[in-house]
Formats: sequence, C-alpha cells, structure tokens
Amino acid sequence: MTYGPALAGGLLIGLASAGLLLLNGRVAGISGIFAGLFEAQRGDKAWRTLFVAGLVAGAAAVALLRPGTFRFDVVRPPALLLAAGVLVGFGTRLGNGCTSGHGVCGVSRLSPRSLIATATFIAAGAITVFVARHLLGALP
Repeated sequence: MTYGPALAGGLLIGLASAGLLLLNGRVAGISGIFAGLFEAQRGDKAWRTLFVAGLVAGAAAVALLRPGTFRFDVVRPPALLLAAGVLVGFGTRLGNGCTSGHGVCGVSRLSPRSLIATATFIAAGAITVFVARHLLGALP
C-alpha cells in the first residue's frame, strides 16, 4: 500500500480549505455550501456553484483517469442507500455541519463545537460498524 496519493489528497484538501478561509472568509463545509445554493443570498451563489461544480468535475476527472478508483464490491439495496443518505443529511443539519466543515476546518481552528462534533461523528461511525458487523452480521 502506498500513502502518497492519500497524503497528496490530504494536503490538497488542507490547502483548499485554508485558501477558502483566508481568501474568502468562508469555511469549506460541503453540506453548508451545498445547502446555501438553495438559500443563497444575492452575490453568494456563484462561488457556491463553482465550488460544487469543482467537486463534481474533480470526481469525474479521477473516474476518467483512474477508472477503478470508485469501484467497490459491497452492494446494498437502493432503498438502504437512500435511507442512509437521508440520515446523513438529517445528521448534518442536526450537527450544524458535516465532517468537512467540522472535521477539517473546525478542528484545525480548535473550535470546541467542532471538536465535540467530530468526536461524535467518529464514535457514531464506530458504533454503527460494530453493530452492523458484530451484532447484525451485515458487513463483511
């Protein structure tokens, strides 16, 4: 296993989020940026649209250049994936942000709210995997 791509990706995420904060005064929380597209104030929609378009374009470029990157063998029913997506959306609203906003930007600023939110995300993920794998036998 090579750690180069993960390190490069982490550095790019850090630089991009630091740049957005330093140059634009905005926190790179994906759920907040995306939600703001639907409730954006005047003059606030262009940068949000470009940010989300950049996420989609970046993923599309990786999919074209390295086709196996997004391949995974665990297949779940579409209804389960839909329910999971709705729960993630609900959780990001409940937690006033997502892992990118709290975990990347908030923790780096030592925000107490973000430190608690990130610890909660990690704990909830660990509990979910434990229950799904060891109690329900649903994960390999």
